[in-house]
This record gives sequence, C-alpha cells and structure tokens, in this order.
Amino acid sequence: MFEWPIIWEWLGFAARWVHVITAMAWIGSSFYFIALDLGLNRNGDFDGADGEEWQVHGGGFYHIRKYLVAPAAMPDHLVWFKWESYSTWLSGFALLMVVYWAGGELYLIDANKADLALWQGIAISAGVLGLGWLLYDQLCRSPLAQWPTLLMVLLFFILVTVGYGLNHVFTGRAMMLHLGAFTATIMTANVFFIIMPNQRIVVADLKAGRVPDAKYGKIAKLRSTHNNYLTLPVIFLMLSNHYPLAFATPYNWLIAALVFLMGVTIRHFFNAMHARKGMLWWTWLVTVILFILVMWLSSAGPQVKPLEEAAAEEPNAQFAQAEGFAEARDIVLGRCSMCHAREPFWDGIHRAPKGVLLETDAEIAAMAHAIYVHAGASEAMPPANVSWMEPDERAAIVRWFKNGS
Repeated sequence: MFEWPIIWEWLGFAARWVHVITAMAWIGSSFYFIALDLGLNRNGDFDGADGEEWQVHGGGFYHIRKYLVAPAAMPDHLVWFKWESYSTWLSGFALLMVVYWAGGELYLIDANKADLALWQGIAISAGVLGLGWLLYDQLCRSPLAQWPTLLMVLLFFILVTVGYGLNHVFTGRAMMLHLGAFTATIMTANVFFIIMPNQRIVVADLKAGRVPDAKYGKIAKLRSTHNNYLTLPVIFLMLSNHYPLAFATPYNWLIAALVFLMGVTIRHFFNAMHARKGMLWWTWLVTVILFILVMWLSSAGPQVKPLEEAAAEEPNAQFAQAEGFAEARDIVLGRCSMCHAREPFWDGIHRAPKGVLLETDAEIAAMAHAIYVHAGASEAMPPANVSWMEPDERAAIVRWFKNGS
C-alpha cells in the first residue's frame, strides 16, 4: 500500500515539523525570560525578591517577581521550563539520523575530502556532538567561569575550529548542519545537566527548611546566557542547507564563524535594550559589515563542487542500469537541466538550486530518489511546472525508479 521512499520522506517531514515547532517554543520562552530578567525593576523593596515587573498581554495584567534563591514558601504550582529544549534536541537528532545518517553516502560523506566508510562518518557525527559537550562543560567548570567574556571568546574559537575540521571530512552541507547540532547539543545539555539539576537542589533545600546556596543560581545563569547568545547562529546553520551560497563554497566554515559573531551583535543590542541600557545602534552597523563579508566570501575563491556532484562521481549502479533509464534521463535533461546545470540558462538562476546537478548519467542516477519524490511521486518539480513536464513523463520517471529499486 505504501512505498518505502514515500514513507521515509514523510518520516523526515514529520521530524522536521516537530523540530521547527518545538524550536519556536524553546526560543520564544528563552528570549522572553532573558528579556524579563534584564528588564526587572530592582528599585524598591520587594519582600526578598530580586525585582519585579508588570506586564500586559491579551487583555490581562501580569505581576511577576524574581527570587534569586527561592521564595519564603514553596508554591503549590511550579512550572518548569524544560520540555521545549528536550523536544527540540530529540526531534533534531531524529532528523539528523533520517537525513544525514540514512542518506550518508549523498549528504554526509564527501569522498573528495576523506576516504570514509558510512559507519565511520556516522561515528564522527555522533562523537563530535558528545565530545563537544564534554569539552565545553569542563571549560565552564574551570576557573575561566570567573571571566565570562573570555570564556565566550574561547568557545567561539572552539566552534570555528570544529567547523574547519568538519569541513575537511564532511560535505559542506553536513558541516554546517553538524556545527549547528554541536551548538544545540551544548545548549540542551546545559538545560538537562546543569540548569535543571541546580534548580532541583534549590527546591529540595527549600522543602527541607535549609537556605539554598546562591551559587547554583549563578551557575545556571551563566549557562543560560551562553544559550541566549548561541540561539541565532543555530537557526542560521539549521536553515543553511537550503542555500548553496552558504554551504557549497570554499569558505563555508568561515561564513559560519562570521554568523556566530552576527548572532552575538544582534543579541547584544536586544539584551542592552531590555536592560534599559540604551539602544546600541553600533551593533547593527557591525552586523551589516559582517553580513557583507559573508556575501563576499560566498563568491570568493575557486568554486568547489556541490556535494551532490561529488556523490554523483560514483554512479548509483542499479538506477543507471535500470530499465527505462534512457527515457528518464532524456526527460530530466529536457525538463530539469536548464536550472540544474553548472551554467544554468534559465533566466534569474545563476547557480543550480541547492547545488543539485542533473547533466550527466552519473548525476541523474545518484539523484534518483530525489527525482522520483519531487518529479514522479509528486509535482513539486519543476516549480509551477514551468518546463511543461507531461503526466506520461512523470509516469516514466516512476517506472524507472521502481525498476531500479
């Protein structure tokens, strides 16, 4: 009843859908509480509270107070903000496995950079996420925690080094995605291993009648601040796989590094504004300069092969030899290659969309699954059917793919 390629495509879609929804919830609550904390009114006596804020939303008024340690009595109803973070990471990890592990030959490993078996690429993928957290956590537990700015600078150089290293092993697309996953793993691990356990210690002390140590709140706030400044770059890295100018260029790792700096400048503007320290407009000037550098780097130097082209150099034998390949190839060349070419000749298209090239037998065979999903099982491609692909041509693509499968 259901074909496996269709099922797999929908599994990826479902994981992506959940990931986007939970990420919006996590980012929204994170930004809200950072803004709330920075904007608290601390001029007055608030019965042991660090500060308070009055807010209006949805026709109602909200009176909010923050306690550095805990209130005098534990409230009966206490809301914990954690599932947004956990759900975002879990759904993102599922998406990583569906796209980059199951499709590793095409999306993860670049044979031009490193001669790796698929299992080795997957091991590196998983290992980077885990080891990254361990290194970061040890740095935060070291005396460097007393110098938060220095610690952030060191973290930036670690991220740049990781991006540079991954770019010598993985495809450009996978490097960007894994750098984002590396950062997101640090953020979620901060919540799971540090922020939540420290809050539980404070709650337990309060219930036992002990005075909680304020150090737990201080540690949690340091990690929360790191999460705040890392959020925007992670979003860019997660979206980068849709833009070849970001991932399929010689300096993609350097583009990623500049994006981290852009995230810092943008967040610094809003953090200063919420803290009532004024509007630091110079941060936007720096952001624009960084963005101009990103655009320049995307076209600087010799152009590298898109990741699909590299994969296409080793033809997917069963599809290249399957019955109906010649007919399907001619259809693709006639309906798709005007855009998916090294030198596209469709007006307004300067580079092959998403770096997908469909000019040679090897390239077409390597992209058999994508061609089937987008132009056979669905009518996603060509967009708006601008090249007038006929129903019988789509049927021929379906027959060819099934013969190869």
